[in-house]
Amino acid sequence: MSERYAFIGLGHLGGNLAASLVRNGFAVTVFDRDPAAVARLVALGATAAASPAEASGSSGNAITCLPSPKVSEAVLAGPGGLLEGLSKGGTWIEMSTNGRDEIIRLAGLASARGVETLECPVTGGVHLAAVGKITALVGGDAALYERHRPAIEAMCAKSFLMGPIGSAAVIKVITNMLAFIHLVAAGEALMLAKQGGLDLAQAYHAIVASSGNSFVHETESQLILNGSYDIGFTMDLALKDLGFALSLARDSRLPLQLAPLVKEIFEVGRLEYGGDAWSTQIVKLLEDAVGTELRAPGFPAKLQI
Repeated sequence: MSERYAFIGLGHLGGNLAASLVRNGFAVTVFDRDPAAVARLVALGATAAASPAEASGSSGNAITCLPSPKVSEAVLAGPGGLLEGLSKGGTWIEMSTNGRDEIIRLAGLASARGVETLECPVTGGVHLAAVGKITALVGGDAALYERHRPAIEAMCAKSFLMGPIGSAAVIKVITNMLAFIHLVAAGEALMLAKQGGLDLAQAYHAIVASSGNSFVHETESQLILNGSYDIGFTMDLALKDLGFALSLARDSRLPLQLAPLVKEIFEVGRLEYGGDAWSTQIVKLLEDAVGTELRAPGFPAKLQI
């Protein structure tokens, strides 16, 4: 715990990641545009800063968890950004989801100022981040990874070093692409069960125990059956990540079929329910089309461990 960290971006995911660092005894200085988010971390033992530059300047290393590459660049290299505070030899750990080209470009901006970069997007869901059981996908220098591994393991139950900068971005957009495909498929499966006259709770458990099961069905289908849809991840974020996957496919000249279709479905979902709607509400398109809700008793409004 000799390393100190600034943590910028205390939303649904980042707030939980930063809290895990604090709970595990790390000295953490936080910044977010939302004063309430900052106050929650200060109450746990973090220190508040007035800007990313101030936070990183007092820490020597900085972690970000932000909604888009545009915001990441502004926080990293804009006025009052991390690079104004980080000294040479410091590390920027980017836990946001970026495309491969974007993270390579942003790491170049940091490198020009003598700052090393680890990309460290996470996967598994906000509910796992809340209890330190989420998975980290890491890209960067192996020695740098080992240096910051105690902090990564304080936030994440598992971590995988995928290769140089850009590698983690590739696997992260792949895992998210699969998740959104599975989500649409789970909704269609539940609707078939409903229309077939099955008890939806029993159908849920039967699928979990079958060859058709998926992590998404086990988790997000519960929120659909409850009716809250509250996954802590929005339509806008889903479309951002699907865009990254399709951009990678275009660069590789891969004629994907499922991912483009799922992106079109999510675009309709955003038009219907708004970009801030939970991504799980994509299943509501089918519910609305049929005029039937997918509900069953005994399922939680939020995912539990």
